[in-house]
Amino acid sequence: MNAPLYNTEILRLAASVPFEARLAEATASVEKRSPVCGSRVTVDVNLDEAGRVAAIGLVVRACALGQASAALMEAHAVGRSLEELEAARDDLAAWLAGERARPPEWPGLDLFTPALAHRGRHAAIRLAFEAVAEAASKARG
Repeated sequence: MNAPLYNTEILRLAASVPFEARLAEATASVEKRSPVCGSRVTVDVNLDEAGRVAAIGLVVRACALGQASAALMEAHAVGRSLEELEAARDDLAAWLAGERARPPEWPGLDLFTPALAHRGRHAAIRLAFEAVAEAASKARG
């Protein structure tokens, strides 16, 4: 029997995401939109002297899967380098596309295992990870 697409943990995470928590003075901001479902995520970042995320802000207008993914990204992005963010983005995309067997090494992403068979939902799950990697790259210059 297949696991439900929207399980209790995904819905809990979706409800926990800060829908409008911008940084007042962000070093860089990136908005990503899924043309498939219309989900939209804006990520603001500030980096520390070592080039790691020091602060993050979000605006999330997405489905429950996109909201849950943004919550997981936001909960674990502070302290991450650009290279770690790019690896998480790339590993998530590869896992969703069936190019790797295991979920990325980012806490909680295994929750999206039921979404693997729902290709139309993948873009929303990737949005926050794509946006944070791009924002960190812009901030680094």
